[in-house]
Amino acid sequence: MKKTGSQILLECLALEGVDTIFGYPGGTVINIYDDLMDSPINHILTRHEQAAVHAADGFARATGKVGVAIATSGPGATNTITGIATAYMDSIPMVIVTGQVPTPLIGNDAFQEADVVGITRPITKHNYLVKDVKDLARIIKQAFYIARTGRPGPVLVDLPKDVQMATTEFSYPETVELRGYKPTYSGNPRQIDKAAKMILAARKPVLYVGGGVVLSNSSDELKQFAELVQAPVTTTLMAMSSFPKKHPLSLGMLGMHGTYYANMAVTNSDLLIAVGARFDDRVTGKIATFAPHAKIIHIDIDPTSIKKNVRVDLPIVGDLKDVLQNLVKSLGERKEDVSALVDETAGWRQEIDGWKAQHPMSYTASKTVIKPQYVIEKLRELTNDDAIVTTEVGQHQMWTAQFFDFTQPRTFLSSGGLGTMGYGLPAALGAQAAFPERQVIDVSGDGSFQMNSQELATLVQYRLPVKIAILNNNFLGMVRQWQQLFFHKRYSQTCMELPIDFVKLAEAYGATGLRASTPDEVEDVIRKALETPGPVIMEFKVAREENVMPMVPAGAGLNEMVLAS
Repeated sequence: MKKTGSQILLECLALEGVDTIFGYPGGTVINIYDDLMDSPINHILTRHEQAAVHAADGFARATGKVGVAIATSGPGATNTITGIATAYMDSIPMVIVTGQVPTPLIGNDAFQEADVVGITRPITKHNYLVKDVKDLARIIKQAFYIARTGRPGPVLVDLPKDVQMATTEFSYPETVELRGYKPTYSGNPRQIDKAAKMILAARKPVLYVGGGVVLSNSSDELKQFAELVQAPVTTTLMAMSSFPKKHPLSLGMLGMHGTYYANMAVTNSDLLIAVGARFDDRVTGKIATFAPHAKIIHIDIDPTSIKKNVRVDLPIVGDLKDVLQNLVKSLGERKEDVSALVDETAGWRQEIDGWKAQHPMSYTASKTVIKPQYVIEKLRELTNDDAIVTTEVGQHQMWTAQFFDFTQPRTFLSSGGLGTMGYGLPAALGAQAAFPERQVIDVSGDGSFQMNSQELATLVQYRLPVKIAILNNNFLGMVRQWQQLFFHKRYSQTCMELPIDFVKLAEAYGATGLRASTPDEVEDVIRKALETPGPVIMEFKVAREENVMPMVPAGAGLNEMVLAS
């Protein structure tokens, strides 16, 4: 039986297990939207195409599935760019379908035409322009395969209108074979054996864990490995939920706004075991002084990430789950050596405990002004361990990473590599759509929230009970902090001069709005929000010039932290 291209697309999505997509209709995707009326796939109409992609991103991060977004051609397609770049930087598996003008008009500056394939080439893992309906099923199969395998990432499929309307016999491929694309999943046994020997010879080992552990669902293997060798664990922002923060071996986050003891441990280590991390500049600080005494083992499924930013003594290319399992197995066969390692590194762990006691992650409390760190602590205290937390980007993002103690993987969703303001609210929307019964909280700043505040309408329409905590300091806080510390308090264009009544804004959309202006009101507002059905905005009037500390200034080494006074 022949099917149209738009019918084939939806059939392919269903066969890939897609049950929810996010999008915004337009002229070049009107055929797809018409056929959606007869499809079992649930569609969520966002209020902006950027938000649709962020929502699909949040859905993917929370579930581990491939997120799917759809947009029309021209401005619809270009509106997806920030969302695609966000997913690309953080290695999130997604398929984005954009409409395109009919193939005879491509290149003729037709109405709402844009070369989205050319535009997105640097920010996608791969992209396609479908020119023949006979190729569509194969391309969709390949798109999902590429998005979810190896180092995950977004794949774009640009679908001209005439291809959507054309018909052909539908047959979905069972397998995918792509010449030149063969991800390595099994780590080299010799390299794993060498790694085991290096670990047994270390006296100051540190595990440096990146987002790859979350993406590969390897948190259990990481915990087993860390506990076996009793190696302290520090994580990047992307890996915050991969290792329980309350675990005795946890050092919290490292890098620019990491803990003092994590940065000191890395600086003084003699063996750094990097697992699914890419040595981002916000983590390493000044490269010349990064882990200066350490040999480095780098485990990653993406060979292009290894040796890209720092020297590496032992690379292991492979899936983290496979490599960690085999590393544990190799070490498990040397029980006496492992026992000796644990005994001989006891002094190292004691030294780190001394740093923890000397400079714990703390802040100066206040009885008169709401401290943003206090709000994060109360959110953590009053929510259960099942909560999924998203953030926008800025000071509130760092405070959440510092003071919210995550215990489960895939419960902290934040834009890391691109640092996208406006990410958190639509990402929370996507996570809540994936898990309607779970608690989903978006922690936001007043600046970031206004980037995609229109998605309140989406939350209300689809009865998605996301709770939004706005830490309102009437500043673009992180930029203001840099202006205070490095530009003599010249607050150029960072003061949000027009105060927004976020309670009224919530009510205008049909949501609930609550406000806390004093520390005594914080707990009551959070409790009421969690008990209130539907989406809720909690506005917290926080200390205006509170800074995120500690901090490694740009160009400085991890051991040159500026500590809270």
